Amino acid sequence: MNDKTVKFETILHDNPLPLMISPEIENLSLSVWAAQNKDLIKQKLQIHGAVIFRGFAESDIQGFEKFTEIVSDEIMNYRERSSPRHTIKNNIYTSTDYPPSEKIFPHNEHSYSKTFPQKLFFYCSVPPNSGGETPIADCRKVFQRLSAKTIEKFRTKKWMYVRNFGDGFGLPWETVFQTDDKNEVENYCRANFIEFEWKADNQLRTKQIRPAIIRHPLSNEEVWFNHLTFFNVSTLNKNIREILLESFDEEDLPNNTYYGDGTKIENEVLDELRNAYLNELVAFSWQQNDIILIDNILTAHARNEFTKPREILFSMADPYTRTDL
Repeated sequence: MNDKTVKFETILHDNPLPLMISPEIENLSLSVWAAQNKDLIKQKLQIHGAVIFRGFAESDIQGFEKFTEIVSDEIMNYRERSSPRHTIKNNIYTSTDYPPSEKIFPHNEHSYSKTFPQKLFFYCSVPPNSGGETPIADCRKVFQRLSAKTIEKFRTKKWMYVRNFGDGFGLPWETVFQTDDKNEVENYCRANFIEFEWKADNQLRTKQIRPAIIRHPLSNEEVWFNHLTFFNVSTLNKNIREILLESFDEEDLPNNTYYGDGTKIENEVLDELRNAYLNELVAFSWQQNDIILIDNILTAHARNEFTKPREILFSMADPYTRTDL
């Protein structure tokens, strides 16, 4: 099989993100082509940060699962959860089950975790009636947009993620840690550099301090990699933010972020960060059976609001454990 079996193109002529690969011959199986071109896929992913596979044969959920196994070393289950999903089969999940009217801000999956996936897969089982794109952003370019002053602050201070569980908002700790055994939760937290505090009424508060910048394990490039903008209360939809701030003291908010020393992140810094992401977003319209493979370190992903129906499935692979904590 040679290069004439597929074509390579980008969605935007002036932006390498994402690359699209589609067949030039009829009934070309994605799993067969991928098995014979694993090194090429790896090379393209490293350059572009995300690759869409469109128009291949056998691109159903079984084909999706097979493809993830072919191009990955290890498929991961969903641990230390932050958003609602439900399992379709094995380690294939729905993408975040938030209401269609809500946008989801750009983020790198599990950047708050000690161990996170290097690869993400999204599969379009049912295209949306309208909207529902999964915009993506090159985190190398996001990093380049930030001021030297902001970068230096986070190099020095890192960032802190604070979560509160058991108050009726967000996921309960039993779902997040996939256990109802407090000893297992405590052991997980200790092993993953997470501070924990049990509060009244079976509630839990956790704090974890993480670097805001990471070096890509293959290219050694510095990349902006964190959830500090995503989880900051100021990034929430205005109505939701006001409800939460009226309902909780700041220290008891379901999610919030700070500098690593616990001090507040200035509004102007948060605005700078939000603008950096939003100015780098690239959107594409989902088509039936599209699959997108994302380098989770190089590329952040988001979600636009949509009208039903829409079903995008999700899987993640190739765990990477940070050594810079």
